[in-house]
Amino acid sequence: MRKKHRKERFEVLKVAKKYDRETGKFFIDIRYRIQTEITPRTTAVAEAFGLGIDEFQERVIYDNAELKIGPGDIVYITGESGSGKSVLLKALENDLGVANVINIRDIAVDSDKPLIDMVGETFQQSLTLLSKVGLSDAFLFLRRYSQLSEGQKYRFKLAKLIESGKQYWIADEFCSTLDRDTAKIVAFNVQKLARKNNRTVLVATAHDDLLEDLAPSVYIRKETGKKLEVKYLPNKTNRVCSVTRDMHIEEGSRGDYKKLAGFHYRGSSVPPPLKFFALKRSEEVVGVIVYSYPSIITFGRRKAFGRQIPVSELNRRFALISRVILHPKYRSIGLGARLVKETLPLVGRPFVEAVAVMARYNPFFEAAGMTKIAESKPDKTLIQAVEELRGLGFNPVTLASETANRRKLQKMNASEIEECRRALMIISAGYFKRLKATSKAYVKRSEFREFIGKATVGTLAKVLRRVAVLTQTKVYLLWRSPCFGKIFCGGAELEGC
Repeated sequence: MRKKHRKERFEVLKVAKKYDRETGKFFIDIRYRIQTEITPRTTAVAEAFGLGIDEFQERVIYDNAELKIGPGDIVYITGESGSGKSVLLKALENDLGVANVINIRDIAVDSDKPLIDMVGETFQQSLTLLSKVGLSDAFLFLRRYSQLSEGQKYRFKLAKLIESGKQYWIADEFCSTLDRDTAKIVAFNVQKLARKNNRTVLVATAHDDLLEDLAPSVYIRKETGKKLEVKYLPNKTNRVCSVTRDMHIEEGSRGDYKKLAGFHYRGSSVPPPLKFFALKRSEEVVGVIVYSYPSIITFGRRKAFGRQIPVSELNRRFALISRVILHPKYRSIGLGARLVKETLPLVGRPFVEAVAVMARYNPFFEAAGMTKIAESKPDKTLIQAVEELRGLGFNPVTLASETANRRKLQKMNASEIEECRRALMIISAGYFKRLKATSKAYVKRSEFREFIGKATVGTLAKVLRRVAVLTQTKVYLLWRSPCFGKIFCGGAELEGC
């Protein structure tokens, strides 16, 4: 006679929840019972150990648990797998209401769209949001979601959390798929951005190594059974990520720069260097900064000093920050500002300049102690030329890449390349010298036309890159060593150290 098989029975006995919005208190009581499925082997287990297989076994997950969670709290729920963390998080989410909550699992992404097109209502908002979460890389802006690492995907979803405007951010299995350094960096960013925007965060994970970086104000430790530990901690922003604790800065080399050069949109080329400094974690190069000799002419300098600076004085007293590169894993935890701040006094020059596009969206130069002096606007003829090039299939964002330009030109026919040459001739004569990259004081239009007409694909690729650089809206920043000279801005002396 065949035995009948019954599936395991699961029966919820009680789900009692109460949320008092005035006090921010949650009262949760959840218990259930199960009856094991009868099979030949479960029957054998029951007989061997004297278990009543037909009897229901009652389990209590939360026994009238009381939690107090207010606006701006960071709630960290951790404990053993299967202890009921997800059940608690779901209960809290349901009580908070759909209108106020965004769950990271519900964020919709289009895997085939570039990041720059998936966040922010405008181009500037998109760059600002992506920079805030550490996705501040020109080529990264163009990547599709499907091309990102797990850590980068998490960062992108954090940008979407900010953009949503929702009061409560929910994440189950928080950072569980990430390596632990990346998890700590993401946790650090979550609490920093949430507190800056006065948002409430509720996360659950079996990992208990995020306490320092997440800096929760409500720490919930759930054990198997009904045991629950709740701690209320100071609700203060954590300003130092734990992974930075064993990092140091030392004078570096071109070799250190080359290790990270691939993460910069301009590639491995760098202006004649004055000094390299490397930020290291043990022997790993985490970041690098390159100081170069200053340009003879730079917008913003006259506004800062009220006069033209002689070349001899520039070479003797000025330096230019030409590159600041961080490994993508370590971005958005304050290392860019630290790299600049700690090396400014080491370069040996009383005045240090920086001309940067990203300074508009990520003010780490100012956080390092530099002063924003001026912002440049691209010439209308440059903008017109870029629009002409866009019509020929060039992407203005990748125009700064000589390699991308060369690839595009190699696929064009002779007529299209001639259209490209004509687009370059639209540009004002004042830029011919820089586009040709010559030391000659002045370049006539006829000379520039001849230069462009004879230019090879490789040369045109370089010219197009220079067009992209000239088109960018840049910020001019300045730092001065204490007790050196005076800086003037619009005729007014800037306060020194």
